[in-house]
Amino acid sequence: MTAKVVAFSSATEGVTGLASLLAPSVVTQLLLGTDLSGAGPLVVRCFGVALVAMAIACWPSDTRGEPSMQGVRALVLYNAMIAGLLGYAGAALHLGGPLLWPAVVVHAIVAVLLVAAGRARGTATSA
Repeated sequence: MTAKVVAFSSATEGVTGLASLLAPSVVTQLLLGTDLSGAGPLVVRCFGVALVAMAIACWPSDTRGEPSMQGVRALVLYNAMIAGLLGYAGAALHLGGPLLWPAVVVHAIVAVLLVAAGRARGTATSA
């Protein structure tokens, strides 16, 4: 299960990263419901680069198709923190595009699934 969740998260973030590189204003509108100005497009594109790099680094790649524990930890941290940050943007800053709350929910679920799968994997490998 860990490999499937990691693959889903990596693929989703890779696509989001590419979209952020190619159309930063569209991504910002869909997530936050606001326009970009000044250095905004550049910042979103930098975020896109980071997402693509994370997707590549975390993709399950060992001979059994299992992700590294470092990759799982990175994705847990990212998904939990981005869920919190986007939730804060919606609740406290009153920002919100059509994909904001679905993104919060998906990131939170992925973080929980990765923690559960990582614990199960850790238990299985320590026996």
